[in-house]
Formats: sequence, C-alpha cells, structure tokens
Amino acid sequence: MSHDPQELSRWFAAEVQPHEAALRAWLRSQFPALTDVDDLVQESFARVLRARSRGEVRTPRALLFTTARHLAIDGARRRQIVSFEPITELGASPVYDDGPGVAESAAHRQELEILTHAIQSLPDRCRQVLTLRKIYGLSQKEIAAQLGISEHTVEVQVANGMRRCTEFLARHGLP
Repeated sequence: MSHDPQELSRWFAAEVQPHEAALRAWLRSQFPALTDVDDLVQESFARVLRARSRGEVRTPRALLFTTARHLAIDGARRRQIVSFEPITELGASPVYDDGPGVAESAAHRQELEILTHAIQSLPDRCRQVLTLRKIYGLSQKEIAAQLGISEHTVEVQVANGMRRCTEFLARHGLP
C-alpha cells in the first residue's frame, strides 16, 4: 500500500473523517457511561490509519465503528478489573507473591473472551442494559432514567441477558 503521507491524508479526509459525527452519536447511544469519547474517537482514527498504511481497507466506515466498539468494550473491561491500592497498604513484596500460574491466567483469559462473545451475541437493547447493570454497576432506576424505559423493562432485560449468557457459557463448557 502507498506510504505517501499526502495520499494517506486525502484517503482519511475522504473515507474516514466524514463518519466522525455518526461515530460519536453511535458511541454515546451504545455506551452511555463512556466518559472519554474524544480519546476513543482519536484512537479509532489512529488505528484505522495504521491499518490503511499496512494495506487496503475495503470498508473504512465498518472498520472505524468496529475498532471504536472494541476500544469501548476494552475500556469498560479495564475499568472493572483494575484496582488501585496505595503502596503503603501492600504487605509482603509482590515479587515473591504466589499469583496465578500461566495456565490459570490463560484459562481466565479464555473464559473472559467467551464471556465477551456471550455478551456480544445479545440483542442490542439487552446488551446495552446488561452492560450498564453488570459492567458499569448502574442501578435499575439509573438505567431506566438514562434509556427512557421502565424499571420493569430493565429488570426483564437483565434477567434475559443473564439467562442467555448462562446458556452461551454452558454451550462452551463453562458453568
């Protein structure tokens, strides 16, 4: 693929940049608790540009939206699992800590990937409600107000999402 910066700039201006407003609107609708839309849009642009510099991008809009969706999900996942503890509260040196082994870490990573696929397989509304409830930790009342639906609908969507995820995980051999 061409490495000419001017050609890459023209391609970006014609094929990617026109979708910025639609991408921002879509991110706000699909990930209402997202606080860093600007950063996510910029990172998505940068990744699409890198992909273009490595080869042909047949559907720039689809790549842009898919990249943004993956970044949003990764960000939500990171916010859930990262905990910060002051260094003064640490006990013994973590260097010799008996943490999980490589096999256990790989198994956890694989389970997390299967769970991600389970959540992605849900219908849009169900996925949105379940994500807000289980990943972002919003209450049913907060979700209902944010999405303009009743608390009963939130409760039903969460129950449906949990049931479908449980069935998905069972089909993949997870309890």
